[in-house]
Amino acid sequence: MRIDLTNAGASHISSEPTAEQLKARQAAAGTVSADPEDRTTLSVHTQPVGSLVSQAMQTPEIRQEKVESLKAAVSSGKYHLDPAEIAQSMIDEHA
Repeated sequence: MRIDLTNAGASHISSEPTAEQLKARQAAAGTVSADPEDRTTLSVHTQPVGSLVSQAMQTPEIRQEKVESLKAAVSSGKYHLDPAEIAQSMIDEHA
C-alpha cells in the first residue's frame, strides 16, 4: 500500500475561526442569531500523518513469520477455530 502525500493543498492549515470561536465572538458582541450559519473547516496535521506514513512504509506487506507459524499450526492439526468466538467477534465489531 502506498500513500501519496504530494497534494499541495494537504499542507495548508486553515486560519478560519472554529465554530466555538465564532459563537464566543458573537456572544461577546451580542449578535448571536437564531439561525447560525453552518461552517466547515478542514485542516491537516502534518506531524501525526508523517509519523503514520513512515510507520506504514516500514511495515512489510506480508508478515512472513506469522504466515509460517499459521502454516505449521494447520499442518500439525493444532490450529482450531471456535465458531462461537468468531460469531461473537463479528457481532461485537458491528455493534
